[in-house]
Amino acid sequence: MALKSTIFKVDLQIADMDRHYYADHALTLARHPSENDERMMARVLAFALFASEGLAFANGMTTNDEADLWRRDLVGDIELWIDVGQPDEKLLRKASHRSREVVLLSFGRTAETWWQQNRSALEKLANLRVLYLPPESSQALAGLVERTMRLQCTVQDGQVWLGHEKQTVQLEVQVWKQPGVGPH
Repeated sequence: MALKSTIFKVDLQIADMDRHYYADHALTLARHPSENDERMMARVLAFALFASEGLAFANGMTTNDEADLWRRDLVGDIELWIDVGQPDEKLLRKASHRSREVVLLSFGRTAETWWQQNRSALEKLANLRVLYLPPESSQALAGLVERTMRLQCTVQDGQVWLGHEKQTVQLEVQVWKQPGVGPH
């Protein structure tokens, strides 16, 4: 018998002073049976960092042709493609041709090794931004997980805090690659 996704409800309040973005979002996340709490919360963090009208969760966990999150314009073209984890370099290359901007939020113990193996190929993608969340930060995020969450995210001067009334986690998000480097 196939395992079903677990549904999580997230009320997310965002105060991003760096982008002057202030909004509340009611999110419903389906955590795939093969997805752990760290990855799911990395998706929530990616949403918080790039929240805008039209940003939505996609089926990247189960469909290679889709991002984990994306924003489409009114005609359906992809403006922003966001993946989390350590996807195959070919998938990121394909995404860079399909979207105006591509963001990867890499996290976990193997992320640094993955980056060293894929860096030269990924540096060539001009519209790719690569962010890194160290293991201690992604594990701290996983500690916030509840089936129903009321989370607040504050971003100021590049610093990120995410939490609820019992606990707040200060996150160290490192920039490994900025867009604009290399040919497209």
